[in-house]
Amino acid sequence: MSKRDELIAKYADDLKNKCKVTPDMALLTKVTIGCGPSIYNADSSTVAGSDPSELETVKKNFLMKKLGLADSPSLMEAINAVIDTYGRSERSKYRAVVYYMLVKHFGKEAVYG
Repeated sequence: MSKRDELIAKYADDLKNKCKVTPDMALLTKVTIGCGPSIYNADSSTVAGSDPSELETVKKNFLMKKLGLADSPSLMEAINAVIDTYGRSERSKYRAVVYYMLVKHFGKEAVYG
């Protein structure tokens, strides 16, 4: 099993157990691959849910650039909803899991088609 496959299994486990979401494994795999090498770095593989600049980066670089969404208050509302679903007290919020839930929230699966 490759390192990436191990991480995808860990992300799927987080989605099932912490977020109470049944993951679409094909989409989760594509989102994980889309994160690039950041998934292998301890710092960049997670999202700091309490850091406003980190959430702004997720909004600009992922929601607006990658998913092509227009800037609006609903973007930050969606990020906060995902962080709440994951659990604000959860220390390690994996970037791939947060991105996966945002893709599902906005119905942007086609970006990874």
